[in-house]
Amino acid sequence: MTPFMGSATNVALPAIQADFDLDAIMLTWVPAAYLLSCAVFLLPFGKFADIYGRRKVFIYGIWVSTISSFLTAIAPTVAVLLVSRVIGGVGGAMIFSTSLAILTSVFPPLERGRAIGITVAAVYIGLSSGPFVGGVLTNHFSWRAIFVATIALGIAAIYLSTWRLEGEWAEAKGQKFDITGGLLYGLAMVLIMYGISVLPSSHGYWIIAVGLVLGGVFFWWEGKTASPLVNPELFSQNRTFALSSLAALINYCATFAVTFMLSLYLQYIKGFSPQTSGLTLMVQPLVMAFFSPVAGMLSDRIEPRYISSLGMAMTAVGLFALTFLQFQTSTTFIISDLVLLGFGFALFSSPNTNAIMSSVEKEFYGVASGTVGSVRLIGAMLSMGIATLVFSLHIGRVQITPKYYAVFLKSVDTAFTIFALICVMGIFASITRGRLREQVSENSWRSPRQ
Repeated sequence: MTPFMGSATNVALPAIQADFDLDAIMLTWVPAAYLLSCAVFLLPFGKFADIYGRRKVFIYGIWVSTISSFLTAIAPTVAVLLVSRVIGGVGGAMIFSTSLAILTSVFPPLERGRAIGITVAAVYIGLSSGPFVGGVLTNHFSWRAIFVATIALGIAAIYLSTWRLEGEWAEAKGQKFDITGGLLYGLAMVLIMYGISVLPSSHGYWIIAVGLVLGGVFFWWEGKTASPLVNPELFSQNRTFALSSLAALINYCATFAVTFMLSLYLQYIKGFSPQTSGLTLMVQPLVMAFFSPVAGMLSDRIEPRYISSLGMAMTAVGLFALTFLQFQTSTTFIISDLVLLGFGFALFSSPNTNAIMSSVEKEFYGVASGTVGSVRLIGAMLSMGIATLVFSLHIGRVQITPKYYAVFLKSVDTAFTIFALICVMGIFASITRGRLREQVSENSWRSPRQ
């Protein structure tokens, strides 16, 4: 449901731009509003679910996401559209912070990679169907039809999770929820992400600086409070958890905006319809969906860092290849590169997620799941921030018309160069994380506070 909505919306962006007469910078806020909201609430909801029940938060999250889809489908103005996307981000945070935690709660360590791989494949099926179905709906009806379809998915998901998902998981029951930490974390995230979005203006740097200071205050507070939102020792004393999370952050930062940039490239430069553009972009997530369960099963037998690092390296190669995009670049080249990117990301994602979830005790599963979602969405927001910054420097606040196609193409090449360099740095974080099997054999990391 949630990945379908996200990938379908990317294909519909030119139609949304035309409907609301948005400039290139404002257009980036359509996906960014969702990502920012989701990133702010993921970690708090992960801890909240550990205390009060993961199933409960998961089901409420589907309700919130479904209501958001309805509001987006009927949005009369861009302000209502962005507010509904923010609400959708809250629902997405409730889903993302609990789904992996529930899975990890019911599968033993040596079967966990396979289960996570299947789940990641389901996410990629949503991602792969989104561009094509979204393109068809946009072509024949309207971009609003995407969110009507998501309402139907939400109703089905509510039925399945309410009546078929049995049991409850709340291993941290009885602990207090850190409201102060949640407020500090949320405010720091908002300031950092908003600051990124308004770069290269000078006040953007000041906003980011204030956000980073608040982030430091947040970690200081978490280190002294009795019931932290996230225990800083997870990062300072758990090498596998810390470096796996860093690798995920880098990977998503380098790859999330690929679909956004290529969707615009295919429609503006190649002249593809939304439907044809969506069909082309389906290639990458389809490859990911096919290979993710295989990669997950391999990570149950082979150290995840080796598989993930290979995947990160292949992704870097694929990103470097996209720096050569020109007006005359063939569709065959683009599809071949999407296959490479899909295979690389499949090798990275499932084993890396398995490493994160298997490196902590069950009372931290919600926090770990929230961390997985947080670094993914923070990385995605940073990725969109980089895209926005590049557009600001090269194009500015104008609509993308044939007059600006050459400078738009220059922006695309610049962005993919930055993403490729970021991905190269991620290889080192992935390979140096340490051995997961040693931690699993010691019954996973526990905080000295316990």
